[in-house]
Amino acid sequence: MTAMIDIAALDDIPRQGARVVKTEAGCVAVFRTADDQVFALDDRCPHKGGPLSEGIVHGTSVTCPLHNWVFDLATGIAKGADEGQVRTYPARMENGRVLLDVSFLQRRSAA
Repeated sequence: MTAMIDIAALDDIPRQGARVVKTEAGCVAVFRTADDQVFALDDRCPHKGGPLSEGIVHGTSVTCPLHNWVFDLATGIAKGADEGQVRTYPARMENGRVLLDVSFLQRRSAA
């Protein structure tokens, strides 16, 4: 069961930028691409813990600001020679608002 919450207007997130949503499970970075797609993933690079929300968004990827690891925003998988993955979360846009699926919080509290 999904639990979508309204986190912001699309215009509150800069194109090719991100905003951070603080949750009980940790910080989630919500990204907006140049063509207004939205993606959400953990705001922590698995390499050295860099804040991905401060990285450079290009296409549907983000580059970690600390060591230039590149992650696919849709899958969270590291690109190129780097290895690792960042947890992703369902996000979508509806009527100009960005919605984030927070059912992962409910699953953790039930465990």
